[in-house]
Amino acid sequence: MSTITISPARTLDAGAVGHILSASNDMMPWLPRLHSAAEEIMYAGDMIEAGWVRVAKKNGKVVGFIARWEEEIHALYVLPDAQDSGVGTSLLEDAKAETDKLALWSYQANSSATRFYGLRGFVETARTDGSENDAGLPDIRFEWVKGAF
Repeated sequence: MSTITISPARTLDAGAVGHILSASNDMMPWLPRLHSAAEEIMYAGDMIEAGWVRVAKKNGKVVGFIARWEEEIHALYVLPDAQDSGVGTSLLEDAKAETDKLALWSYQANSSATRFYGLRGFVETARTDGSENDAGLPDIRFEWVKGAF
């Protein structure tokens, strides 16, 4: 079993982070493709430059990332072939160690994410019809508070 290391993303990680976004989105047929692969790399670069991104590496390869500003998680993605190996949990535990509260939105159609967050102490606090997100898909608000689980 290889060790998972978590560290701040570097500018040069933008390509890997963008690839993780694309590969993950490709695995969700219900999710409309809103951006090209190049746009996803540019978006990744912007998040990295803002200091929001921490990456998970296995054997020196970026296999997952979390983008967080203060208490708000904007993205948590793991390469499809690295899922179910502790990468997402490691990224989330790293974020939990830095704050007493976290919150995020996830699409209702993403049942594996709903299960993942529930098992890690996040509770549902709201649902929308999707009219407020770019994809137009119904989503769920999740929140975690230290000591509440």
